[in-house]
Amino acid sequence: MAKDGTRRGGARPGAGRKPKALTEKIETGREAKVVELPAPASIEGADMPPVREFLKAKQKDGKDLCAAEVFTDTWKWLKERGCDRLVSTQLVEQYAMSVSRWIQCEECISEYGFLAKHPTTGNAIASPYVSMSQQYMKQVNQIWYQIYQVVKENCSVEWQGATPQDDVMERLLRTRAGQ
Repeated sequence: MAKDGTRRGGARPGAGRKPKALTEKIETGREAKVVELPAPASIEGADMPPVREFLKAKQKDGKDLCAAEVFTDTWKWLKERGCDRLVSTQLVEQYAMSVSRWIQCEECISEYGFLAKHPTTGNAIASPYVSMSQQYMKQVNQIWYQIYQVVKENCSVEWQGATPQDDVMERLLRTRAGQ
């Protein structure tokens, strides 16, 4: 601790060797740390948590928000891998909402173009939808990496095939075709 009372130095968050995936630990013969949870008293089973209303809201232009569909697809993907209880519902909701907002920005870029008119001078400026789209895509990737990290560290079997993140561009193309 410095004289002024602040902490300086030390290990940075996220620094160091990254943890190996559970499948890699099993393949190399290393003992994987498995936590046994006690049996719950009584739990009512559900395939998926209910999709909240804000994920199904109508947009100002009258189109449906595709967040409910993204939420459902992502949750089913997590359930197939046995990781549905390890990822919080709020994280999946954030991912679904970010994907749907990114798609919405991309639709606006397709409709209005890459240029916009400045409100006071009337000169051409870059469309604000482009920067919003980039920000949402960055947010989508960050949230997806959090979800994927949980799956990677806890899925005991190797899998192949598409992930909900791989399907984002396909979803964008489907929404354009449905206009």
